[in-house]
Amino acid sequence: MGQNNGTKVTEFVLLGFAGQHKSWHVFFTVFLVIYMAMLVGNIGMILLIKTDSSLHTPMYVFLQNLAFVDLCYATAITPKMLHNLMSTKNSISFFGCMVQLLVYGTFVTSDCYILAAMAVERYVAICNPLRYETVMSQRVCSQLLTGSYFMGFLNASVNVSFTFSLKFCKSNKINHFFCDEPPILALSCSDIYFSIMVLAAFVGFNLTFTILIIIFSYMFILSAILKISSAAGRKKAFSTCASHLTAVTIFYGMLSYMYLHRGTIESQEQEKMASIFYGVVIPMLNPLIYSLRNQDVREALKGKNYLISLMRVNTYRNSTLWKPTNQTHLKSKFRFILLL
Repeated sequence: MGQNNGTKVTEFVLLGFAGQHKSWHVFFTVFLVIYMAMLVGNIGMILLIKTDSSLHTPMYVFLQNLAFVDLCYATAITPKMLHNLMSTKNSISFFGCMVQLLVYGTFVTSDCYILAAMAVERYVAICNPLRYETVMSQRVCSQLLTGSYFMGFLNASVNVSFTFSLKFCKSNKINHFFCDEPPILALSCSDIYFSIMVLAAFVGFNLTFTILIIIFSYMFILSAILKISSAAGRKKAFSTCASHLTAVTIFYGMLSYMYLHRGTIESQEQEKMASIFYGVVIPMLNPLIYSLRNQDVREALKGKNYLISLMRVNTYRNSTLWKPTNQTHLKSKFRFILLL
């Protein structure tokens, strides 16, 4: 039950979006399509990198972990949001809310550090190519990834501990579509000053530290690219960073807006849409950004399509429909399959 006259909160009510009950089928369809595209894209990226030996390099190890992190934090909030869109009772238990915020916060913060690690990897590849294998060894990559996940869990666990140790007596209605920390703090009747300071300190440090790493990495990268004499060489060097730079700009722009710009009541719906964008849409876009702008990924995808085509031909040949005398029909069929 909700909080009323000192009764302990056992569940929260997620208010969701304005007008969602009137147009729930539209919201549900749009977010379901986005979520399914996110699942296919990120799982596909993970499997592609895992199964293609040419992609077993530090750059793609980080990209594989980025896809995993995107998959996790989008899944932490989207299925519950879809369920609430269909349900008349948009509630979540106290413990469920705590777990959702812990999982979401862990992987969003880890995302920041993995993006920073990817910037460092690009810096080493472009500015110190002769030392690349030594600097970006398997041990170093493992340490960077372990540190990213550790910082994510540390950030989330500390903030969740402080937030859910507060007393809630104003209401149990969270003006959001998932358990995010700022709207939860707004429900507390305890002194939230310290919790707000802890949140600001952690978010500020994580954003500032990782953004500075990315900025300084790209300053050195840009300097190295400008020293390349040929235009083709400069273009090739910059193209290796373009997808990462695009993902960083979108992700950090939305995240900074959400946590460093706390607006008025009138801007809460805009903040919800920003949350949708970086919490659901960006995880869907990242596989597209990295596959469309990355030649190695495109080549790997072509290779997988070619193997699938050969498997289809072998299956066709071994089936009862195989007719050796119809060679002309087979050749046209083979050409058609390879085009798929």
